[in-house]
Amino acid sequence: MAASSATAATPPETPDHSGAYPRLTPQQLDVLTRRGDRRRVSAGEMLFREGRPCEEFLAVVSGLVEVIHDHGGPDERTVAVHGPGRFLGELGLLEGQAAFDTAIVREPGAVLAVPVQRQRELIARDPVLGDLVLRAYLGRRQLLIGMGAGFRILGSRFSPRTRQLREFAVRNRLPHRWIDLERDRDSEALLRRFSIRPEETPVVIWQGQQVLRNPHPANLARLVGLPAPAPDVTECELLVVGAGPAGLASAVYGASDGLSTVIVDSLATGGQAASSARIENYLGFPSGISGGELMDRSVLQARKFGARITLPLEAAGLAPRDGYCAVHFTDGTNIQARAVVLAQGVRYRRLRAPGVERLEGPSVFYAATLHEAQACGTDPVAVVGGGNSAGQAALFLAEYASEVRLLVRSGFLGKDMSRYLVDQVERHPKIDVLLHSEVHRVTGEDVLRSVEVCDTVTGRLGEIPARALFVFIGARPHTEWLASALALDPRGFVLTGAAAAAAADTGGEGPWAPLGRGPLMLETTQPGVFAAGDVRSGSVKRVASAAGEGAMAIRLLHEHLAQEGDLVRTPAAGAHQPATG
Repeated sequence: MAASSATAATPPETPDHSGAYPRLTPQQLDVLTRRGDRRRVSAGEMLFREGRPCEEFLAVVSGLVEVIHDHGGPDERTVAVHGPGRFLGELGLLEGQAAFDTAIVREPGAVLAVPVQRQRELIARDPVLGDLVLRAYLGRRQLLIGMGAGFRILGSRFSPRTRQLREFAVRNRLPHRWIDLERDRDSEALLRRFSIRPEETPVVIWQGQQVLRNPHPANLARLVGLPAPAPDVTECELLVVGAGPAGLASAVYGASDGLSTVIVDSLATGGQAASSARIENYLGFPSGISGGELMDRSVLQARKFGARITLPLEAAGLAPRDGYCAVHFTDGTNIQARAVVLAQGVRYRRLRAPGVERLEGPSVFYAATLHEAQACGTDPVAVVGGGNSAGQAALFLAEYASEVRLLVRSGFLGKDMSRYLVDQVERHPKIDVLLHSEVHRVTGEDVLRSVEVCDTVTGRLGEIPARALFVFIGARPHTEWLASALALDPRGFVLTGAAAAAAADTGGEGPWAPLGRGPLMLETTQPGVFAAGDVRSGSVKRVASAAGEGAMAIRLLHEHLAQEGDLVRTPAAGAHQPATG
């Protein structure tokens, strides 16, 4: 991108090749005018600044505005130039994050300023304008990620804390650049510039001057303006644990029904669905939709109805308390709720083979996002797994890598993979499927060099070149913190409904006796605690079913509260119901 300077000639308006820089129609500008204010702007005026929150949606009425990354710094460059009819900002504007760029008026004119909250409501209610703005913002966020804008993470590829920060940034789709202490030539200069001792790494460098030494992800969340844990929230009507499809659906329906709703997650909004490059079998999206876009839309919808999203916040315990459900978190936070929906999903299983643990982070990954794909470049990669996640990852990575080898333990690719994915994988010229195959060991010191593969039928060993290994070998529930509070099945998934009733059978005693009933369909062995999505025993592991269970949990929750004799704000018959996703 062209370098920017206050004295240099302003670059021409950036063309819209990808839908990231659309132009508003006169009718759309009129709609915005009724919700905001028009004001004159002068050349050189700064409309928003990198690192600071922007509380206005700005549309250019006349004049020219240049958006700059690292304004005044050594890496200063033009991101985009906008003329009349264009609008400013990117995804962080709607999510309350600090700006990752600076906007400066280059030619005087006028802008239309709409308070962000009004803009959020308008986007949620006007499908045409909402789709235009959301697609543009999502596209701009991807461009920022691709150009390495935002903050910098300086740390060792072998450091667990570095991997934790990088995973947090990637899963929350935050623009950033990772500087590897072992391989990046800039690392030594940065250590000297900021007087950083090796034991203080990893560090986060923001705006070229602010440094967080060995931070927790919660510190990074506060730095960029994510909704970090707030100690003032101690009580609510509905607490949702987990911000994947099931949790976000519960938050949308609960908040839209008027329940004071808090949704928490230990890492990021979107869950594993957000890391899917493309979901093609989700109802209503015949051409498919990226998991990130689907989840970003769901987050906006939950916020529209007043749900409060907090992260990172990891649950550590659950117990009944005076008619409430009390949840304790690892940072000391305690939240009491009239009802709880457990929707924390599952976590991918780690691959146990010699050499794998040492290369987790540098070369072995448990997600396939743009971040990992760009890090691999055109090198050959291997994908382990035979389910939909593995198939989606292989197809996505084939857009970047020179060759993708898909290692499947079974002898039939369609055993655990949807037919539409099987067809695409088998037809793709860059994907080579190896059946009856499992990883025996991996080789490489700093980075992966090759994968030794064992044929599960013949026992024969073979070696394939690969610079990255992507692992999707099933998942396990994160329910250790629930073991003493709820009944779980032998694999650790939460029992609900009839299975929970059988597990909680105490001959008429226990928490169910005063209610005169057993657990409802999605209710656990604790009254008022529901489970939805992948964490629930017997659930269908699909995005659509998770969202459906999340919505259903709210209907059952109302039934539970009504049986307790509470005055519950239930939706009137025939009332409008929000559409999840």
